[in-house]
Amino acid sequence: MDLGFEKAGHDIVWANDCDKNAIETYKQNLKKKKTKLVLANIEDISSSTIPNSDLILGGFPCQGFSIANPYRNEEDKRNKLYLELLRVIRDKKPKFFLAENVMGITNLGGYETPEDKKNKTGRVFKMILNDFDMAGYKINWKIINAVDYGVPQVRKRVIIIGIRKDINFVYKFPQIIYKKTEYKTIKDAIFDLPRDYCDKIPNHQGSKHKVKINNYLGNRKLDWNKPSPTIVGRGGGTGGAVIHPHPDLHRRLTVRECARIQTFDDNFIFYGSNGSGYIQIGNAVPPTLAYYLALPFLEYFDNKENILKQSKQVLNPNILTSH
Repeated sequence: MDLGFEKAGHDIVWANDCDKNAIETYKQNLKKKKTKLVLANIEDISSSTIPNSDLILGGFPCQGFSIANPYRNEEDKRNKLYLELLRVIRDKKPKFFLAENVMGITNLGGYETPEDKKNKTGRVFKMILNDFDMAGYKINWKIINAVDYGVPQVRKRVIIIGIRKDINFVYKFPQIIYKKTEYKTIKDAIFDLPRDYCDKIPNHQGSKHKVKINNYLGNRKLDWNKPSPTIVGRGGGTGGAVIHPHPDLHRRLTVRECARIQTFDDNFIFYGSNGSGYIQIGNAVPPTLAYYLALPFLEYFDNKENILKQSKQVLNPNILTSH
């Protein structure tokens, strides 16, 4: 998420992850000196050590919520970690926050009424939205499909926007850019890469797991001329990432191919093992999508800058992130 917001003009002042490889990847690729990186579990970080900011980005663990996880349930301890994001939001009181999660979060716990089902607000999701509201934020949310914004992948995610109730601003979700007939395809993303593993291209290595087509998740044939299915960070239970077969079926996608499908540039290098690379990529928000989600916030700061020009004050939208 941070890469897309940075490209849109936001300054990232603090970022946290509990995965050492993810921190190293961040450190080596997003080299803004003003960003403080913290390797720790968010549960162990006091809000008093976190700097103030205009905007908080949060991607609380989604494996317990995910439709791709057949073992999901509302008591999964990972589902409680959204409370850590809520804690930081309550304590720091930023003007805005953006939380991202999988579609499965919307129906977890079932629906209490037919109206809830129509509105895709399951029992647990309503509780989460109410918690954010009670923290003092106007809430707007939407299911966004990354393929509509130039990502060569069908990837539906819930984006929750919080605006502090004393802030006069309406966040407008970005309009769809690509029609179905214009979608980017797997061929657009990876056709120029070598068919076999290649050490000359960073991260163009991958899983030795045999390709077996049986129509289960991770074992379905991909079509060169269609967008990829979702690149995921986990497969369910405690297993590693599910890695889709290459369209030619001679192997599975490499780390670099997955990165391309997530719209990471080739000069963005992933650190750690291949398995770690797959997980980092699958858990990421495509930078291209993040860029478009970041732009509407700039309207608020641009307006503020126009108002304050005479006093020569400079406002930068500063961001905290936690994963």
